[in-house]
Amino acid sequence: MHRPAMRETVRFLLGDELVEIASCDPTRTVLDWLRLDRRRTGTKEGCAEGDCGACTIVVGRLDGGRLRYEAINACIRFLPTLDGCHVLTVEHLRSPDGTLHPVQQAMVDCHGSQCGFCTPGFVMSLLALWLSERAPSVQRIEDALAGNLCRCTGYEPIIAAAQRMDADERERDRFVAAMPAIIARLKALADNETISIDDGERHFYAPATVAALAELVSAHPQATLVAGATDVGLWVTKGMRRLDPVISLGRLDELRAISDEGDHLRFGAMANQVAVREALAGISPQLDEMMRRFGGEQVRNAGTIGGNVANGSPIGDLPPALIALGATLVLRKGSERRELLLEAFFLDYRKQDRQPGEFVEAVLVPKLPRGALFHISKISKRFDEDISAVCGAFYLELDDAGRVSEARLAYGGMAGIPKRAKAAEAALLGGSWDQASVTTAIAALAQDFTPLTDMRASAAYRLKVAGNLLRRFLIETTRPETATRVAGLLAEAAHG
Repeated sequence: MHRPAMRETVRFLLGDELVEIASCDPTRTVLDWLRLDRRRTGTKEGCAEGDCGACTIVVGRLDGGRLRYEAINACIRFLPTLDGCHVLTVEHLRSPDGTLHPVQQAMVDCHGSQCGFCTPGFVMSLLALWLSERAPSVQRIEDALAGNLCRCTGYEPIIAAAQRMDADERERDRFVAAMPAIIARLKALADNETISIDDGERHFYAPATVAALAELVSAHPQATLVAGATDVGLWVTKGMRRLDPVISLGRLDELRAISDEGDHLRFGAMANQVAVREALAGISPQLDEMMRRFGGEQVRNAGTIGGNVANGSPIGDLPPALIALGATLVLRKGSERRELLLEAFFLDYRKQDRQPGEFVEAVLVPKLPRGALFHISKISKRFDEDISAVCGAFYLELDDAGRVSEARLAYGGMAGIPKRAKAAEAALLGGSWDQASVTTAIAALAQDFTPLTDMRASAAYRLKVAGNLLRRFLIETTRPETATRVAGLLAEAAHG
């Protein structure tokens, strides 16, 4: 068996400085390294779970030859996963002569800071927006700031600061001017070697090819695979788990690809949620709107479709939608692959049909056939950055007589796994798509689910909401005036 070349250092750029790390705890967070090792204390710890944005930094990575800058939560990002990246912290913004960066100056001019604890995080989220987009709409600004919580100022002056950022001034920005040089330096760091480092006890690996990944996972079937760490990071910061070994998928550009295969879309497991949202919007605008609430911008930048599926959370937002659409997983072990319907992947709470040494390589998502009906709703206590209490995704096909010929009703938050409501589906099949059939299907939900009561919702509430979401689906698809209004609201949300 061919063994890939090994590199025993992690290399990245911190501003203009080349950083090389030869020994590291595989789950040491970027936040702890910045604050404790480098004394860059502008990056704050607020929640240690990727929720408040006080720890936001900007990370640049090569994407198809161009440099893509993204806001990232440093509190749940593992330090070794920065290999091949360009890292900016709030300390990098001020010019050598002491002049504030235009983003910082806009915050000053618009009185966007009071206590100042959250301010560095807001500034870095605005910097990421500044580096990637010209003249963003208010809706886009709000989306970009959804992962940053302000405790005292209020968001209006911060949004005003974002609106004040001059697109023409951006073209003269020193970070924009430095992009060609940074691209050249990052390309020089890129290689096909597998990174292998440790702290004397625990090990970290980062393969550069999918073939090398397959070998590593086969050799270390007990390893924790890390994609964006938006969930695994909390295992460490909140659960205090000691993971060994860790295999990072972050260098696998092969797994970031999204392709249109005619009747379906193929998503590499490492496609991040920003790219996934853009692609799924072409299937249904409701998917676009649901994914606008998929965590904050920092979480969407880091989180991946493969990670969202493979971690097996019963309240993940994507699995119900993908199950309703009839999605299939491509699982790989060594050089062998098998395809499995996503709904069959989830066996029990945090238990999946994945063999030792096997990993998710791709997700295949069918497009909606002409005439098919689809709907998804997420119910949570907060609009932004909140986990679902209940998520319902529904797919129907009707025959020429208006009877239900196919039904997939998938729910999250109703069981230990994302799950189809088979009894409710059976109640719909062969009947008319009308109030009477839906009422019968709602009654059947009690046969499908025995939900839990927890901090997010009671069991009774979940059952009630699950039925009401199905009723909402009926209303939106059978009342033309409602369908038109919903379409308008989705279009307005999408375009700001």
